Amino acid sequence: MPPAARRRFRLVLIKPSHYDDDGYVIQWLRSAIPSNTLASLHGLALDIRDRQVLGDDVEIEISAFDETNTRIRPKKIARRIRQEGGLGLVALVGVQSNQYPRALDIARPLREAGIPVAIGGFHVSGCMATLPGIQPDLQTALDRGISLFAGEAEGRLERVLLDALAGRLAPIYNFMQDLPGLEGAPPPILPSRRIKRTGGRITSFDAGRGCPFQCSFCTIINVQGRKSRYRSADDIEAIVRRNLSQGVDRFFITDDNFARNRNWEAIFDRLIALREGEGASIHFLIQVDTLCHKIPNFVEKAARAGVTRVFIGMESINPESLLAAKKRQNRISEYRRMLLAWKNVGCFTYAGYILGFPGDTPGSIERDIGIIQRELPLDLLEFFCLTPLPGSEDHKRLFTAGTPMDPDMNKYDLEHVCAGHPLMSKEEWERAYRLAWRTYYTPEHMARVMRRAGASGISPGKMMFLLLWFWGCVTLEKIHPLEGGYLRRKVRTDRRPGLPIENPLLFYPRYAFDLIAKHVRVVRMMLRLAAVRRAIKRDPDRRSYMDTALAPVSDQEMDALEMFTATDAARHAADKAKRELARVRAEALRQPA
Repeated sequence: MPPAARRRFRLVLIKPSHYDDDGYVIQWLRSAIPSNTLASLHGLALDIRDRQVLGDDVEIEISAFDETNTRIRPKKIARRIRQEGGLGLVALVGVQSNQYPRALDIARPLREAGIPVAIGGFHVSGCMATLPGIQPDLQTALDRGISLFAGEAEGRLERVLLDALAGRLAPIYNFMQDLPGLEGAPPPILPSRRIKRTGGRITSFDAGRGCPFQCSFCTIINVQGRKSRYRSADDIEAIVRRNLSQGVDRFFITDDNFARNRNWEAIFDRLIALREGEGASIHFLIQVDTLCHKIPNFVEKAARAGVTRVFIGMESINPESLLAAKKRQNRISEYRRMLLAWKNVGCFTYAGYILGFPGDTPGSIERDIGIIQRELPLDLLEFFCLTPLPGSEDHKRLFTAGTPMDPDMNKYDLEHVCAGHPLMSKEEWERAYRLAWRTYYTPEHMARVMRRAGASGISPGKMMFLLLWFWGCVTLEKIHPLEGGYLRRKVRTDRRPGLPIENPLLFYPRYAFDLIAKHVRVVRMMLRLAAVRRAIKRDPDRRSYMDTALAPVSDQEMDALEMFTATDAARHAADKAKRELARVRAEALRQPA
């Protein structure tokens, strides 16, 4: 139809941030982790626009914002939608439990202005999947006229947009019992101008969803299901090529465990062909389990495909804690072999480590971190408090038992203590969390990690940057590195409702002084680590550096290393591994030559 005769429908996609302990939105000039949900919804919306699902008389205008790097002004959004005819929808997407209070605060002025609003993501989906009825915080949204979306949007978003166009949004869209397939689905994509707002200009996509494991603290198995669904190698190649066409070549594959993606080899082969056959400079961060190295060719092909960083859900080195969390797939006897495999192909390794399992104490946590520093060739360790996230088995169990949990969803960010512990008070647990970061990220250990990088052919300078990032986020900003970024932005008036708006004569001088003081401390640590980097670069024998962690795996280490002797559970795990190894060797000897 002629442009003058077309109506305009504005779809605004917002991935909300959440509040820090002072009530200010966590926001940066450049944020760290891109949102796959935002990319997925944006890709679906582009497909709906291109197919003219709302009719050839409707022009769909799509905007996508990540609040971790962009200030959100709800009144400005409402004013623009009204000026363009009043047709539109603001969708708060990928909302996690800790982001839910902020999502409600963004939605409030929009609803007061009469703008349709919907909230979807893990919090809404997790609550509806595991808890009876409508929980009070979800009811708050419904009472304000906000629609709730549970499940995944592939094949469903168009229904929501048609309802919004007609002015009849349903209160609840619940697709939890009907999860869509992914093969051939519209690809996740964000405009390059949005991707440039992340540090390193990295974007994200998922190659699969769902997980077959049963970890009690995880929400994925109840939100995305235990039956995995996958994109094809053709789909992944199309996603990568589309991003390359707009100058984006760094990717985070957000699968909770890419090693269990049945298409992993076909995908890697396609990426290898892009790199080695066409010269594409592409790099990936993936997430895997602790047994991925036992899959033939997985580690080697990952490196050839451009995987340079690997996140591993290690969670604990205490077998008793792993068993309590139903993380039976993690075997401490394989940790060193697995980490050395990634070291041998030049990959940076990150590992998640959970604090607050039933047997944890401040003393045991400090002991275990020391063991990791000495005996595991790990680069970056990320600490999390064991948190009963809505949608997890842990949360459902505590909810059903009537066990008290913190009512403030803003604290469910894996950094705050939200439930009780059998051996630690809330204060002891919080101190143990802070102590864990200080214990691991000492200047001495960061220097050791850099030396290990030099010995493995990994850039000590790049390792220094990553270590400095983690140290700075926790030490200076008091924020988890996954929520970190460069140059913290604070807007005086964007404070959590209920807290006072500060006097500008006090706020701005303190904000400026805070920024300067933090940069001074960062520069001091950078200079200290830079001296280590220079020494490593000048050392002609840097590849000969060796310590306990880098030593090749041997049969004797299960009797010598503290990781296998510190507790009864560790000794039992080591004995079991030795028996299994003896059995495998005996079977090999019985095989005919």
